[in-house]
Amino acid sequence: MIGQVVLTEFWKLKRSAVPWVTLGAMLAAPWGIALFAWIVRDPQRAADLGLLGTKANLAGLEATWPAFGSYLVMIAGAGGLLMLAFVVAYVFGREYADGTAKNLLALPVAREWFAGGKLVVALVWWLVLAVAALAEGLLIGAAMRLPGFTADVGWHVVTGVLMAAAASFLLAPVVAWVTVWTRSYLAALGFALGMLLLGDVVGHTGWAVWFPWSIVPLLTGMVGSAAPVLPWGSSLVLGLTFVIGLAGTGLHLRLADNP
Repeated sequence: MIGQVVLTEFWKLKRSAVPWVTLGAMLAAPWGIALFAWIVRDPQRAADLGLLGTKANLAGLEATWPAFGSYLVMIAGAGGLLMLAFVVAYVFGREYADGTAKNLLALPVAREWFAGGKLVVALVWWLVLAVAALAEGLLIGAAMRLPGFTADVGWHVVTGVLMAAAASFLLAPVVAWVTVWTRSYLAALGFALGMLLLGDVVGHTGWAVWFPWSIVPLLTGMVGSAAPVLPWGSSLVLGLTFVIGLAGTGLHLRLADNP
């Protein structure tokens, strides 16, 4: 049954331009990093072209593979907190926007299957975006001939992006829960943005390892230095967040009246 639900959801996406818009947005991010790396490497030419403002502060930026790779990992982390939230809000919220939720919930299928199927679609969608941005970033870095590339650095970048993408997805069911609860795209996106800001604040405190939306920034280096591995407590928090969000979404759909 879940296979049929997943196929149906993918068929809906086939007629939508939204996946291509999200892909374009994710693929634009590595080019932004490459631009800053080029400016750092050749600031005089950048200034001549007007790309370097008089008040620009490039202290701490490096045009090397380790630095470039760390920013690719941050893209996966920030993308997971915002772009993935948009993906989940769209997958779950379009039924309410299109007025098809009442038909969907009236089908002789357990409503939990719809929650699971939609999350599978969101997962595949998000992995495609993350892997595409990673592959593009690696190609751009190679084309720029950035110094400092080794097999260990390349492996660290790949594993870092995949870990950030996976950790971000563990927060996705909560966004799905907010979407079906409020029946609104905007509420879910507002929630995701608010958690991103709150996570940044908590990330500078000693409670960061216990707050779900601070764990991804800690893992990717968006707050402080990137953590090589997650503490067991943080992994447990992310796992519990996933389970609670999944259970909440499924239970809400089961008990919801047809809108």
